[in-house]
Amino acid sequence: MEKLACRPASPHLLRLVACTARATSAIVFFVGLLAAWHLFSMRLFATPLERSGPTECASPYGQFPLPDDPFQFIPCTAASVLPPLNDGDPRRTWSSLFDPNPDHWRWGAAPSNPDPPRSRLDDDRYARRGIYLCGYLDLPLDHLSDSDPRIVRIAVAKFQVSGLARADSRLPPHPHPYYPHRRSVPAGTKSERTIVVEPGGPGASGTSYVWSAAEKITERFSNGRFDVLGWDPRGVNRSLPLAACFPHNVDRDRWSLLAGRYREESNQTQQLGVTDAMNNATFYACQQRLGDLGRFVSTASVARDLEEIRKALAEEELTGYFISYGTGIGQTYANMFPNRVGRMILDGCQYVKDQRRLAGFGFTSLDNVTDAWRDGFLGECAKAGSEHCALARPSETAGELEARMSRLFASILARPALGYTEESGPSLITYSNLLPIIYGSLYNPEHWPSTARMLSELEVGNSTLAALAVGKRWEFTPSLPCSPEKLSSDEVLPLVVCADSYDDPWPQGGLEWWGQLWANMTSRSWISGNSRFLNVFACRHFTEYWPRVSEVYRGDLNHTLSNPVLLIATTHDPATPLRNGRRLLEDMGPNARLVVHHGYGHTSRFHRSSCTDSIGKTLIMNGTLPAERESSCFARKNPYWI
Repeated sequence: MEKLACRPASPHLLRLVACTARATSAIVFFVGLLAAWHLFSMRLFATPLERSGPTECASPYGQFPLPDDPFQFIPCTAASVLPPLNDGDPRRTWSSLFDPNPDHWRWGAAPSNPDPPRSRLDDDRYARRGIYLCGYLDLPLDHLSDSDPRIVRIAVAKFQVSGLARADSRLPPHPHPYYPHRRSVPAGTKSERTIVVEPGGPGASGTSYVWSAAEKITERFSNGRFDVLGWDPRGVNRSLPLAACFPHNVDRDRWSLLAGRYREESNQTQQLGVTDAMNNATFYACQQRLGDLGRFVSTASVARDLEEIRKALAEEELTGYFISYGTGIGQTYANMFPNRVGRMILDGCQYVKDQRRLAGFGFTSLDNVTDAWRDGFLGECAKAGSEHCALARPSETAGELEARMSRLFASILARPALGYTEESGPSLITYSNLLPIIYGSLYNPEHWPSTARMLSELEVGNSTLAALAVGKRWEFTPSLPCSPEKLSSDEVLPLVVCADSYDDPWPQGGLEWWGQLWANMTSRSWISGNSRFLNVFACRHFTEYWPRVSEVYRGDLNHTLSNPVLLIATTHDPATPLRNGRRLLEDMGPNARLVVHHGYGHTSRFHRSSCTDSIGKTLIMNGTLPAERESSCFARKNPYWI
């Protein structure tokens, strides 16, 4: 491919020089000044083409964003950061981030087959490779008020399976050389349907999910035929304003050392009061930093954003794959916009009516966790044996293994284990920071072998792997002096959860009621009871700062839909129990079908079943669902053999 006839973007290099000058010695500072003068002189004496900047350089794929593109997509690079809300000309700022060099873009995986003849590729080594595109939508902060001019800037990412067409290409469209089953689509063309994805949370990033999983999703559900688009819901990740109530991530880490202590390792009454005060302080900080944003992050507001995304896609009905809390968005959307429901999959179902109840997000999600631990993590380990599971011992039953682990956790509760890593120095493995690792592992059986290895070493006194796992939970990442910090949007979870239940009647008993709830939840699930309680405890103070939420959906879930949806519920899901799927099926009646996925992990994504995948693919590709209201599918083999 020919080289681009333009220089690198000098402003970025000037910032690099300035950063280097501040962080190094006087000698490097002097060299930096010389480099800066060299760049300045090149700009001063450059031709108009050279001086025009990166957005006017010739790209073999043309200019981005394309005219009239509502998402203003540009090929994704590390510099694809949304313009701030106070930017007077955000489109111009965004357009200036377009890097014309395709070698800097994020492309789909190269086919493993040998290259087709060069004549078929038209000298384009990126031909027949999908492209990752980044963009945004400006939407009303308050969808229900015409008088409020404020906006949210929603980050969007898309994997376009057709890739891009070179501007100088004269070849007609032809079948994909590696995937003959794909329809013949011109390069650079959007697919006939777009699979919109939402990975849950609240607070999970849809753009990150696209970057990590889009190619697997389009293969799983459409044989690589349909594009995949994700968005960061309002307040999340790259969307603006960002729901970050701490000025730095390290401040949140420091705060969590005390606010995140578990009931079993503390004086419960004292810790309840301390955590309550800290929750109050956090929401106060959120109000100071974010103003009234807490009124506008409810699931109903996000569902209205989703409808605007569908409109921008120019598709008559929504095609989607929604996960965990995303299924709550999907349920709400389907009943707010029943005539726009297309081919939708809700995997790992919440029962969205639970979220209308104060603390419902916590205490209704405790089913299955112990079973997932006992039958799954431990039971399948015993079956797999020591060859596949480091915790297994010859002739040991799952019950005996469970007793060993109970003794290990009791010893950690009585006296934390000492740890050390090169990255962070000394550390402690405590009950409060070990259990979230166990709970998180239950979400994805692919992690079970490494978690089993960590526990087996911890059991014999080697805490290195446990210390490394604990260190990964901190959000602060030490970096070079001039590297920009990416703030986390963790506070969006309590803001959304509390907004969705803000109008539920206040319980009698005040703080004592919450203490009883904490005790009840931890008795029902020693693995997840504490973390689920801490997810909802902040709601005690939500209405002190945001007395009225802009919109919540309180209607039924049985509206007649233009197309029925597919529900998937996993038998040993540690976060969204099977009963959620069955309650939702009962409410939705003929508007839904349910797949009972007999497997482990949160949703059907990790412990896969060809049966589940086939039903999902048939829906997304053909719009067809099973005639039976409920179908059963079984996951493949022991998770320790995956």
